[in-house]
Amino acid sequence: MAIDQTRERLVEELTPHLLQMGLDLEVVELTPAGRRRVLRIAVDKDGGVTMDDVAEATKEISRVLDVSDVMGEHPYTLEVTSPGTDRPLTLPRHWRRNVGRLVKVTTGEGGTFTGRIVDQDEETATLDVDGASRSVPLAEVAKAHVQIEFNRPATGGREEA
Repeated sequence: MAIDQTRERLVEELTPHLLQMGLDLEVVELTPAGRRRVLRIAVDKDGGVTMDDVAEATKEISRVLDVSDVMGEHPYTLEVTSPGTDRPLTLPRHWRRNVGRLVKVTTGEGGTFTGRIVDQDEETATLDVDGASRSVPLAEVAKAHVQIEFNRPATGGREEA
């Protein structure tokens, strides 16, 4: 079975089990590593995942794969993690989970700007760009990434003393 077909089957088999645990399946990567393969799976949820979430997801994914033939006879190494900060914002839930964060956006027309996500819905994100509100239709976003901030402003409407 080709890697793309295996990946699709993995998504089909694992998604319902992870959803029951309150987790979203974000990434499935299957790469050859010598005689073995490495299966990397990233899971996420609103509020972020904890180490306990990752441990429980690992147990469930292992259980599902043990009773499935999707990985075939070849040995593999399973790695379960949360998405990194370099993950592109491609779905409305990615934008929702990053409200308050600074993002760099490239539009389909090639324009680039950086702003803080202040609101979002299924079709649009509202960003604060240099003090001005800018509404961005998600369909027009070609690329968007969270920017790392070492001195991120306080959130929750509280003023810093």
